[in-house]
Amino acid sequence: MNLFEQQAANRRKSRWLVAAFVLFFAWLGFGGDYLAWEMTRYGPPGAYRHAFPWGGIALFAIAAVTVTWIRRTGPDKVLWSAGAYPLPEGRMDENRQLENVVEEMAIAAGVRKPKIYLIDDPDPNAFVTGTDPDHPHLAVTTGLVSMLSRDELQAVVAHELGHVKNLDMQLMTMVAGLAGAIALIADGLGRSMRIGRHRSGGGGRDRGGKLGGLLLVLLVIWLISWILAPLITRMLAMGISRKREYLADAMAAQFTRNPMALADALDRIEKAGAPTKTIKGGVAHLCIADPLGRRVSQKVGFVGDLFATHPPMALRVARLRAMAYQSAKASGDLAPE
Repeated sequence: MNLFEQQAANRRKSRWLVAAFVLFFAWLGFGGDYLAWEMTRYGPPGAYRHAFPWGGIALFAIAAVTVTWIRRTGPDKVLWSAGAYPLPEGRMDENRQLENVVEEMAIAAGVRKPKIYLIDDPDPNAFVTGTDPDHPHLAVTTGLVSMLSRDELQAVVAHELGHVKNLDMQLMTMVAGLAGAIALIADGLGRSMRIGRHRSGGGGRDRGGKLGGLLLVLLVIWLISWILAPLITRMLAMGISRKREYLADAMAAQFTRNPMALADALDRIEKAGAPTKTIKGGVAHLCIADPLGRRVSQKVGFVGDLFATHPPMALRVARLRAMAYQSAKASGDLAPE
């Protein structure tokens, strides 16, 4: 797909993601209401009977409010969770170089210059977040700024602006927000279910005893939905990140016309070894490299595709070096064999 098709596909994914999130909460809410109604309808006289769908209406409203809240504040929460702060306006050479590099790459990518943030962490890493291409935020660790050369830093910034250009930024920010919201709400409602289990009055069976089996199946499905929701959302974030990293690498090579610079930068980031302690798992898929330093990120095949947030760094570096070789070969810069 070309750039415009990629952007349209990401917009569709964002809309489907929001719709699936709201419908999922509607199922949990109204499904829970139905289960509560069946489990209390045959209770003893004077016991609580669940008649009005409070749960469905409440969860539907929570989902709608959560989506609106994430759209407005998601980037701020992502930056806050990583301990990012705005780039100081002092005259430090490193800060000035970073500012210049970002300006250059924003022009090359044809996007609005992002607001720059620093993260006090010696491990080299970077990510971009934002609600739309007009309001991007770029966060880099102090370790990245001090470790990389100017060309390598330029290549990393170009990679992140590739995410902005391709509309990956808002999709991955939305996924990060929804993953956190689902995990938080699932934990809270899990406690509520344990409390509410003691108020059901022992109902849930009709006089023939047949309804109890159906209710048990529905209850199991409902509970599994809650248990798997955070995991499924996190795996969705991982899948989106893996697919977008290769494209952002290629776009960085296009913006800088120097794929070898990004290859060298990624190689140095990988060899740094230590995890980025300030960046937590909920936003790991936003980073240029896995901030958790997990071995699964180096796996190729089913295990890596299932659990890794990023494609193997060795493959990304190899692809970029192949681009550099082909570019040099086409321009006649290679020495004759």
